Amino acid sequence: MRKNQKQSKSAIVLLSGGLDSATVLYYALKRGYSCRCLLFDYGQRHKKELAAAEKIARGAGCPVQKVRITLPWGGSSLLDKNAVLPHHKKNSRPAALPSTYVPGRNTIFLSFALSYAETTKADALFIGANAVDFSGYPDCRPGYYGAWNALLKQLGVSVRIKSPLVRMTKAQIVRLGVRLGVPYENTWSCYGGGGKPCGNCDSCTYRARGFSEAKIADPAL
Repeated sequence: MRKNQKQSKSAIVLLSGGLDSATVLYYALKRGYSCRCLLFDYGQRHKKELAAAEKIARGAGCPVQKVRITLPWGGSSLLDKNAVLPHHKKNSRPAALPSTYVPGRNTIFLSFALSYAETTKADALFIGANAVDFSGYPDCRPGYYGAWNALLKQLGVSVRIKSPLVRMTKAQIVRLGVRLGVPYENTWSCYGGGGKPCGNCDSCTYRARGFSEAKIADPAL
């Protein structure tokens, strides 16, 4: 955490290594939170995003906690290295969930994160979920996080889940991140794990659109 800031609040930040999660980390730091970063190795088809997340967390001066879990039933092209990643279809929304959706992923991540937050007496849990420029995942929508917070209130748990980017476009997120000094050159968004981003998957496409609409060059390219 940055030593030149006065911090009286603490937070757990779910950090994946992508554009949104890196931005939400710097957002939380800017608002005076002392942050611990929680990373998940859940059997994803490549580890580049984990390496990116660790680099971002270390660069921000935040401690890292990594959790390794296994989803033996698969169910997603992000878990199956033999599955073909779908290409983004311009100007269209999929009628059904794309194959990259990992069933229950955010629910699983948040359950672990809330346990960590309660144990460390954190005040908040930050996640970089976005429901504007996204692939239609149901666990990235505002109502999902509202339901979580309602449940926590019923349980008498003081920690609250914060998803400040959920209604923002990618361009708005990029502009915010640039103002906050997010090192976007260290982030990795591509669903593939090649030497460079594929440029064809949903994540690459939304990222490229965000930088283009923000009129800012992507420093990771």
